[in-house]
Amino acid sequence: MSDLFGIEGAHVLVTGGSSGLGRFFATVLAQRGARVTVAARRAVALAKTVEDIAAAKGQAQSVVMDVTDAVSIEAALEAAEARFGPVQIVINNAGVTATRPALQQDEADWDKVVDTNLKGVWLVAQAAGRRMVAHKVKGSIVNVASILGLRVASSVAPYAISKAGVVQMTKALALEWARYGIRVNALAPGYFETELNDDFFQERDRRSSSGSRSGGLANSGSSKGRSCCWLPRPVPT
Repeated sequence: MSDLFGIEGAHVLVTGGSSGLGRFFATVLAQRGARVTVAARRAVALAKTVEDIAAAKGQAQSVVMDVTDAVSIEAALEAAEARFGPVQIVINNAGVTATRPALQQDEADWDKVVDTNLKGVWLVAQAAGRRMVAHKVKGSIVNVASILGLRVASSVAPYAISKAGVVQMTKALALEWARYGIRVNALAPGYFETELNDDFFQERDRRSSSGSRSGGLANSGSSKGRSCCWLPRPVPT
């Protein structure tokens, strides 16, 4: 009973695992004994994540995946399962943004953000869910939404809209897939200093007379780490 929410030995897929929160989640999960597959489009950056995990005596592998492409997702899942077996936990984390006022956003901005943040989360969840059902895995999918899926901020309209969709998608899939023993939850982080939020923090610094910062990974890592470890696991009975 020392670790009610243990994930040791579980095969975890982390999308967007080449940087930012994805790399952080992958590292924490590997530290807890999970076998981690990190997925993203950037092979070199993925290799760095795997290298860091291996240096800390964790188990990890990488697969190149474009979350907007169903064929790419299937190929990546096939490769991931070849070594670590069926995926039991998915951290559905890949995301992008476009930081401009709504009147200046163009169709390409909308497509880039919504295709990755909403369609991509849907495609990964659906592909992983189908495999969990086929393998009779009582798995867990954690969709990474955002605080902006619950509230709004200026200059990130497509991002906020996409993350609101992720929140509602999570509820819909949780309802449908409970019969298969698949749990679907969402995290809604605030602002953390990652590549994704560079524009936000640079703009804040320009507006700040003192240049001081609050929050960030160093101040909030423990809460993010706890969330990505306990959400995927059921309470033992």
